[in-house]
Amino acid sequence: MPELSENLIELSGPDGLRTWLAHQRWFAAKTQTITAVASLDSVPLLASPRVELLLAQVRFSQGTHELYQLPMVAPDGSEGTAEAAGNPGADPGVEGGGTGETLAGWTDGLVNPLTARSLMRLIDSDADLESQHGRMRFRSIGGVAPVPPGASVRPVSVEQSNTSLVVGDSVMLKVFRRLEPGINPELEMVRFLQNHGFDAMPALHGFYEFEGASLAATLGIATALVKDGSDGWELALTELIDDPQRFADRVAELGELTAYMHNTLASDSADPAFAPEEPSHETLTLLTARIDDELEQLFRRLPDTPMFEEIRARGDDVRELLALYPTVGSAGTRIRTHGDYHLGQTLYTPRGWVVLDFEGEPALALPTRRTKRSPLRDVASMLRSFDYAIYAEPMLRGRPAPAEIGPALRQRYLDAYLAAIDPSLLPTGRQTIQNVLAIHEIEKAVYELRYEIDNRPDWAAIPANAIVRLLETS
Repeated sequence: MPELSENLIELSGPDGLRTWLAHQRWFAAKTQTITAVASLDSVPLLASPRVELLLAQVRFSQGTHELYQLPMVAPDGSEGTAEAAGNPGADPGVEGGGTGETLAGWTDGLVNPLTARSLMRLIDSDADLESQHGRMRFRSIGGVAPVPPGASVRPVSVEQSNTSLVVGDSVMLKVFRRLEPGINPELEMVRFLQNHGFDAMPALHGFYEFEGASLAATLGIATALVKDGSDGWELALTELIDDPQRFADRVAELGELTAYMHNTLASDSADPAFAPEEPSHETLTLLTARIDDELEQLFRRLPDTPMFEEIRARGDDVRELLALYPTVGSAGTRIRTHGDYHLGQTLYTPRGWVVLDFEGEPALALPTRRTKRSPLRDVASMLRSFDYAIYAEPMLRGRPAPAEIGPALRQRYLDAYLAAIDPSLLPTGRQTIQNVLAIHEIEKAVYELRYEIDNRPDWAAIPANAIVRLLETS
């Protein structure tokens, strides 16, 4: 696709692709200087209006690069018939439109409903599209109803590291923006859980991926839309004040569901990607070293303000606790975990809790997100989410949560989880479990503190105070 490639590579200046990329929520390298954007491959999704799916390499002044998926619509993309290029499922006469950011005449395809409809038609028809350097494969799951022609398309309003769109009244389409080689954990996890009977998540509708000589990567995933769910984070902010006992009951249900999820993830010893593993001392030592390195980077970046004085003074205490991990963490089993487990990744429905977004922490490399870990890491992450809700309540809604609610939520969740989890997956003994849990909570709080310093300095006190509390109780 030389015309598209040349236009994109030459873009520069205040209205060019580089400026546009740097301002996108899903662009991961906002602090780096873009030196070039090169087209690695592209395929046409529609011929008229012209819609293309571009795989672009974004190069930086440090000599590094990242790969992004950029569906694009040509300058005349608001007119014409939807005659697909290589797409047997296209329907004529659907409307175009979209008012996305202009990139030398091209626009971001995901603000144009034609793009999402085209991607879903390709998924539902199990299409293969050849490109210059590989093939785009689109696949549906057997038995799912196809999205009707002309289905409505609306974006999901929350900020995130990808682009999610509701298509029609039945499908959530997630387009992975930043790409890494290998299967995306979300597709891998949802497919495994669905095949092994876990139903407390949106069912898989389909996916699409790229296969080429130099790259194989998941590009997007379509799942069933949960229409009757309440966001777990918003529910917490409301019920912590209005009905804390009811929310504590819900938290117990969530603890039981978390155990059900972990038991399912550990249920297939024949699948190498999911088979439970006994961790080696070397593996645990390397993991501890990585956490210690992240801690060192954090301490070098801590602002010189009173808020962080106690954290800075307790650095050695944090390291001493983390150094225990190869010893206390040696009992128990390593399994695949959710990897980014918090209230915002859940919905509460009339049928109970539903778990979402199995992609893992987007800031971590894909191989790291696929690493098997103690299931207590997910548990620690959810406990940190309860803490966030409690301490964010006054900032967001001006209403302090009851002082006793934190320990109560923690106890209800842990009791329900420990009663339902396969005990062979955990260390032996309640005290050892508590020690490993504390280590993972501090690991998570360190990650949170680094994020808040970079993105929401006003929130940095939440993880900073948590680290101090955890050290005092460990």
